Amino acid sequence: MGGLMSPQRNEPFDAIVVGSGITGGWAAKELTEHGLRTLLIERGRDVEHGKDYVTEWKKPWEFPHRGKGEPDLYARDYAVQSKNYAFGEATKHFFVKDSEHPYETDDANKFRWIRGYQLGGRSLIWGRACWRWSDLDFTANAKDGHGVDWPIRYADLAPWYAHIERFIGVAGEKRGLPELPDGEFLPPWEMTCAEKVMKAGLEKAYSDRHMTLTRVANLTRAHNGRGPCQARDQCARGCSFSGYFSTQSATLPAARATGKLTLVTNATVESVLYDAKRDRVSGVRVIDTVTGQAREYEARIVFLNASTIGTAQILLNSKSARFPNGLANSSGEVGHNLMDHLSKAGARAIVPGMLDQYVYGRRPTGTYVPRFRNLGRKDEKLGFLRGYGIQSGASRASWSRGGAEPGFGPELKERLREPGPWRANMQGYCECLPRHENYLDLDPARKDKWGIPIVRIHVTWSENEKALRTDMMQQCAEMLEASGCTAVETYDDDAPMGFSVHEMGTARMGRDPRTSVLNAHNQAHDVKNLFITDGACMASTSCVNPSATYMALTARAVDYAVRELNRRNL
Repeated sequence: MGGLMSPQRNEPFDAIVVGSGITGGWAAKELTEHGLRTLLIERGRDVEHGKDYVTEWKKPWEFPHRGKGEPDLYARDYAVQSKNYAFGEATKHFFVKDSEHPYETDDANKFRWIRGYQLGGRSLIWGRACWRWSDLDFTANAKDGHGVDWPIRYADLAPWYAHIERFIGVAGEKRGLPELPDGEFLPPWEMTCAEKVMKAGLEKAYSDRHMTLTRVANLTRAHNGRGPCQARDQCARGCSFSGYFSTQSATLPAARATGKLTLVTNATVESVLYDAKRDRVSGVRVIDTVTGQAREYEARIVFLNASTIGTAQILLNSKSARFPNGLANSSGEVGHNLMDHLSKAGARAIVPGMLDQYVYGRRPTGTYVPRFRNLGRKDEKLGFLRGYGIQSGASRASWSRGGAEPGFGPELKERLREPGPWRANMQGYCECLPRHENYLDLDPARKDKWGIPIVRIHVTWSENEKALRTDMMQQCAEMLEASGCTAVETYDDDAPMGFSVHEMGTARMGRDPRTSVLNAHNQAHDVKNLFITDGACMASTSCVNPSATYMALTARAVDYAVRELNRRNL
């Protein structure tokens, strides 16, 4: 749809949700199912489930550049987005053009801001890993003094993890590990024969290390009218089978089914409106991204789910006499404590043998070695805090390896008729410490084409993250060797912050309004009818993917907000 949809009624909505990605979709679902008339605002274009997955069924030879794309186009319009693993000729329409959506970042410490401005946001292109956090994560800040103490613990969130897992469908296996709590799972995907060899070797060599299947929101069987996943491993093109969780496949249909949802696309939120007399937010001001027209919408409560950086940008741009430095920013912490997982480093190897075995389909996940560092053993003297998890996998090299191998003509063609050896990869994801000096602000002079100040991002990796990376690479190599692999080599691609697309912080939860933006229910300390449940709310990063935690926090916050509305406290 082009431009703004008019509200169905003139009176204010019960709730406004800003952003339609993973958390925005969940907020809309939960709010409407509680009976609230809800307006969902998306800054990008409409994407209809199935119909608008325009490359879903295309074969490589149907693309002008056989899927490889145009280097000159990428350099001009997608300089940042093209670095993401899911970006390509078949998926670029689900990523923003950097040339049209500028931001600033330090030359020496670049931040890679990956974005998808369309209905569904990055829920269409995410990696789908779904892990629960544990109290190892929720108590870390309090124990070592970095950041502020989380105002919740695992017990507060456990029932909400179960709530979202039952709806989205998470394939995984239970391992009984306190550092990686089990959940309510569909049957797991199967390990390859090479991974089974690696798992046996690893767990024989290390009593404290385990290998499991990555818990992933790809359905191994039909679930809630969706799926199952077809094992095509082309998720970022969109999936008409609804085989993986996205806003389009799951939360948006649920919200629409209530009859309580109004959707607006092509509308970027410029600011949240603050009513000084009531000491409450009253709605939002949006700019039509097609016409440039400004419009305001009113509601009793507002949920900001515009992404870690987008939410901070809106808050900082929402100034008033009460909040001259940005809405809900009496603490001065809005925009600060920006974090991401350090990744893109580990080790690779060959798993010998098994050349008479192969796999069927293209499994949409891999294996995982949960955190084993700093779990509380008294003999650990490692020289760094926190830890990392290892995302891994083993598969046979396909015919495409021929592009990097010597040879020509019939000899090369004949050699590529058979798959190559089994190759294993281990890549770590390191926890990032919350630091006030990692922050974003707004450029005082430069604005985008809709008149909104652009973001400036200032970040560096700390010495702790660098030490984690060094240990992670060494341990990956040692684990591969212990698993019986050969030709082991470490690698370090020195990815900048933002590469993992797990940005967190900028409006963190905490117990003290002087040092945090949100309370234990994701409610702004300063403004009681404002809630933030995307990555901005996070007080630390753990070392596991955060999406399941975002969803659980969102469902929990909506439950609280509805109860407070009914009590007339908002």
